[in-house]
Amino acid sequence: MTAADPARVISAARSWLGTPYHDQASLRGVGCDCLGLARGVWREVVGPEPFPIPPYSRDWGETGPREVLADGARRMMPEIAPADAPPGALVLFRMVPRAIAKHVGILTVPDTFLHAYERLGVIEEPLTPAWRRRIAFAFLFPAR
Repeated sequence: MTAADPARVISAARSWLGTPYHDQASLRGVGCDCLGLARGVWREVVGPEPFPIPPYSRDWGETGPREVLADGARRMMPEIAPADAPPGALVLFRMVPRAIAKHVGILTVPDTFLHAYERLGVIEEPLTPAWRRRIAFAFLFPAR
């Protein structure tokens, strides 16, 4: 499976900047959460979503040991080592040590990423050491 052009992924992701945060939404300029942002970029870069995302609760990541986001991404995207993640890669974060990965971002340059964050909406910010050490998984968007 070949990877999508990283410049195209980054351009698509940046077009969501300023979109307000809204749980379970995925509408550019209207509202999205972190997964909704990734879904919107997928639709623009890859095509239609391969399967519907079931409703999820705000605390879904605090229950169970299964890596739901990583398992879903693995079904559709090539996985790479987090340390090797280039700009344009989708990264999954563990917000709490030893918890499952439940936050998603897209690398835009080596030390910057874009994500949807509660109260802030879609923002681009530095990938600080605190954020970098939370990266648990990395994937590449596939080419169409």
